Amino acid sequence: MQVNRRTILMGMAGLPAFMSGLAPLSLHAQDGGTLRVAAGKAAGDLNPQKYNGLWSVQDMMFEPLVRYGAGGKFEPALATAWQQAEDGKSIRFDLRKDVTFQDGTPWDARSMTWNLDRWISKEDYFWLNVARLFSSYNVIDDHTVELKFKEPVIGLLNELSYVRPTRFLSPKAVDANGNYQKPIGTGPWIEESAGNDGSVFTRFDGYWGEKPTFSRLEVKVLPDSRGRMAALRAGDIDITGGDFLAPIKATEAATLTEAGVAVVVEQGTTAIVAGFNPQRNAALADRKVREAINIGFDRDAICKVLYKGLAQPAGNLFPDSVPLSGTRFPAPVRDIEKAKALLVEAGWTGDGIRQKDGKPLQIELVVSEEQLAGSRSLGEIMQAQLGEAGIGVTIRSVDHASRHSDIPARNYDMALFSTFGAPYEPFGTIFGLLLSTYDNGVDGKLVVDPEHLDPLVLAVQKASEPDAPAAYQAIYDWMHQETAFMPLFYNPAIWAHTERVKGFKAPSTEYDMPYEGLTLES
Repeated sequence: MQVNRRTILMGMAGLPAFMSGLAPLSLHAQDGGTLRVAAGKAAGDLNPQKYNGLWSVQDMMFEPLVRYGAGGKFEPALATAWQQAEDGKSIRFDLRKDVTFQDGTPWDARSMTWNLDRWISKEDYFWLNVARLFSSYNVIDDHTVELKFKEPVIGLLNELSYVRPTRFLSPKAVDANGNYQKPIGTGPWIEESAGNDGSVFTRFDGYWGEKPTFSRLEVKVLPDSRGRMAALRAGDIDITGGDFLAPIKATEAATLTEAGVAVVVEQGTTAIVAGFNPQRNAALADRKVREAINIGFDRDAICKVLYKGLAQPAGNLFPDSVPLSGTRFPAPVRDIEKAKALLVEAGWTGDGIRQKDGKPLQIELVVSEEQLAGSRSLGEIMQAQLGEAGIGVTIRSVDHASRHSDIPARNYDMALFSTFGAPYEPFGTIFGLLLSTYDNGVDGKLVVDPEHLDPLVLAVQKASEPDAPAAYQAIYDWMHQETAFMPLFYNPAIWAHTERVKGFKAPSTEYDMPYEGLTLES
């Protein structure tokens, strides 16, 4: 079985959000109260070493060695300290003491290495550098473990903070043959029940860290965004939002704000960008044509009209909320006359849709509402505005499944992509979307240039920590100079909650459940 990042990130996208039945979730409110959170689909198989469950639900039960915090800072979790060797080929972890799994099993070197043995040296997990380059581990004592690698692992702490497969399951949560049976971790929540309507969790009072102030958490499945908005306004749920949990459209955020509902909008860690495919459309092999397209439409208007000012026009591959995101380039500003001049220089002339050697300048843009809500409207704005420069744009709307086949097959002239977001950045996107030799499955490639780009990506992979900023910048500079892609806008993180929720703060990544630090009014 070949596993790729999209298997990991969209594990349940093609599955129905229905399992076995569950009693209505809004009936429980006792012993500290119940937080009710909306989800677009059921939690699914929560095995932390598989790729089927909702990340944010797994986050409630399973913990990493280190946690990705605000601004990309790594915080202690099941490891209290760590020390990386000067050559980058090993790292030693001091494990947190006096921690147990929810079934009473001790957290120690034995349970840590039992988990490692289940995935770290197996080929299905080689999409992770930490697995691909793993050599061995050394148990120094009950609470000290050293991991050794064949070569330095770039993004090592990032990968060890992922929700899966690097988090830890109780060794007693499997049968005699090692097959996963139930979700038991060290986290603050225990699964009480699960079904097609959602899941119910109770507080783990033996949790080692700061315990939630409320005793129950319900994840209520509401597949339709309009239904989620209505449930929030009616007080049937307390929180909704997040790209992967229960997305809120910008128009919905504006409507909720007008209705007096608390909406939290923060700078996210993902960017929406457009990729060119010069292998399919020869016109796009000319940098002047790419430049003309890049300045032929109005990003600011798109952000204001389609995204109600919540998104920010982009000039870079990553927002500045991502570590090592590089020198900030200004977002391109629409200049229709300069775009026309560039096309003339490239040999594209004539009235209406320009022509060259008897062929029209026609571009097919592939969009998917399931991948990015509002992408059809975005495409229509680009179509109209680029048409003023003499560039013909046809729009092909596809569903999720069709996009998953078209994009890796490069069956498009231009297409929309999303960067991977924290904690995968920056190396996750760089490696996954830019290195031509890496098979990332259905994600496809934003840019393909084995001659010029691949060596820059491989240089990042091999760079020492002091050399990493310059190595990343070389990639950003080349892509900017070549107009190898089009940054469009930075996606905001949008959440909404009822008045009974106090102390809400958007989580550090889209993969976390926002329950920490909350209190509930009765």
